[in-house]
Amino acid sequence: MKIGIISFAHMHAYSYAEQLQRLAASGEDVLLTAVADEDAVRGEKAAQQFGTAYYQDYERLLATDVDAVIVCTENAKHHDVVLAAARAGKHVLCEKPIATNTEDAKQMIEECKRNGVILQIAFPVRFNTPIRRLKQMCDNGELGRIVAMRGTNRGQNPGGWFVDNTLAGGGAVLDHTVHVVDIMRWLLGSEVREVFAEVDTHYSDIPTDDSGLLMLEFENGVFASHDPSWSRPKTNPTWGDVTIEVIGTAGTIRVDAYAQHLNLYSDVDGRYSHQLWGDDMDFELVADFVASVREGRVPSITGEDGLRALEVALAAYESGRTHQPVVLR
Repeated sequence: MKIGIISFAHMHAYSYAEQLQRLAASGEDVLLTAVADEDAVRGEKAAQQFGTAYYQDYERLLATDVDAVIVCTENAKHHDVVLAAARAGKHVLCEKPIATNTEDAKQMIEECKRNGVILQIAFPVRFNTPIRRLKQMCDNGELGRIVAMRGTNRGQNPGGWFVDNTLAGGGAVLDHTVHVVDIMRWLLGSEVREVFAEVDTHYSDIPTDDSGLLMLEFENGVFASHDPSWSRPKTNPTWGDVTIEVIGTAGTIRVDAYAQHLNLYSDVDGRYSHQLWGDDMDFELVADFVASVREGRVPSITGEDGLRALEVALAAYESGRTHQPVVLR
């Protein structure tokens, strides 16, 4: 299977390229064959690093014999690239959020269906072992009836195009809401019905939001809160966190998706940091995408999943502007 990566604008592209190489080294018949990036310096450097062909125009990459592409452009460019990939008959793994507005997201989903190609969204936290164990416990009823949830995704400000609303579509609330909302939806098997949110800028002098607090009501009656932010300083030992607490009538459980780490005190770097030793969620995400393409099955995380998470984040922005709850369904 031949796979191309379109753009290294998003830092996760480097990880996905490494995971494809790991899959190939493990005996999987898969190969990263091409990189496309409108930034020639960045693209040529990535192509050299991973030993692939380089194209400045992604349409030229799509004209090759690749079977699938991983899209890691700026958020606002997902729409055009995914549509072009679908029309070229290429399966797609698209970085989150799926798009910057629901109309684009819906068109992406429909175009991929129309052309018979897979559209998978990059929500790797679903492949974290503690999170998967929590899913199993929820499905088995071990926590009784779930009544409430609390999630966090608090990281460092990535800077660059992430703080440009025309390219990112939003700030921390968009960037750090979609992951946790996807997990909550997955655990509950229910959709968010109503969103109330506070959205603001507290930690950095940037033209977009870096903090928020969301209160969610699900269709099955569960209430949830979520804290998304870019509140962690540069000296923080890790980029941030992903935590979730589930309160049920038979018990309460709290999961930290990044607790599998060693504490490193480095005289070389002069700082304390976390060195992850546990799950590589990106590896499992890419492996699942490759398996979905090979087997011709519906991916574990669909375009519709991406759309539902995006709807919640956009509703949070609307609620933050109006100071009123926003009803989704």
